[in-house]
Amino acid sequence: MNASLLTNLLLPLALGVIMLGLGLGLTIDDFKRVARYPRAVLIGLVLQIGVLPWAAFALALLFKLPPELAVGLMLLAASPGGATANIYSHLARGDVALNITLTAVNSVLCLLTLPIILNLALEYFLGAGQYVPPPVQKIVEVAVIILLPVAIGMLVRSRAPAFAERMEKPIRLLSVLVLALLIVAAVAGEWQTLLSFFAAVGVACLLFNLVSMGSGYLAPLALKLPRRQATAIAMEIGIHNGTLAIYIALNVLGNATMSIPAALYSLMMFLTAGVFAFWLNRRRD
Repeated sequence: MNASLLTNLLLPLALGVIMLGLGLGLTIDDFKRVARYPRAVLIGLVLQIGVLPWAAFALALLFKLPPELAVGLMLLAASPGGATANIYSHLARGDVALNITLTAVNSVLCLLTLPIILNLALEYFLGAGQYVPPPVQKIVEVAVIILLPVAIGMLVRSRAPAFAERMEKPIRLLSVLVLALLIVAAVAGEWQTLLSFFAAVGVACLLFNLVSMGSGYLAPLALKLPRRQATAIAMEIGIHNGTLAIYIALNVLGNATMSIPAALYSLMMFLTAGVFAFWLNRRRD
């Protein structure tokens, strides 16, 4: 999986436009509500940081993944939720303010947790430690893609609420269309590479995706959180920042094979999250 115009420019630009649309549906009160109920944030962070790396480690051992692919799966597990988690939470009518809060907090925490988890994985699977510095630049880029467009959208909503309300449904439909086009473009561009590695790591990636999304939904419900917050947490920890994982594999570790799990997972999570959002909306309707 190589860095390309799609991953470096078109994807961040499209996500920025979509995040602007999400901001049109948010107010300051949404974030105040999250601050009043910190338990949801804590549960989401514990699942993301404390549970998912162990799940990825267990799957790597269970499927006896080659060392570089095992490290790639651990790198994916250590990556925070991506901007697309907010989009799918919006489509599934989850608590988007909680998603944005979790993404922001976890993106900062991963400056510490990601290098630790990745260095331990390198030591265990490859037998030689290789220091991985915190990906500060990429985290800042992700923060800009998420926070700035949302802030602009919220400003528009506060100044022109009627306009923001009219635009909410068209933006939701645009989100689905843009995501579908990006998935098709990504698959078409890397079809042969992804197909050649699917037999080796594809099932492990799919199971990791299902475990992430399933635990993210069921654990909060078991702990008596509202369904909207459970939906938000499921999307947050089920949709990882594959772009960040690919960036680190290619530009920090210099190993294209380690980027394969993130590339495969990114394609799968779009489809599974879409099915999950459709199922939630059907149940609600």
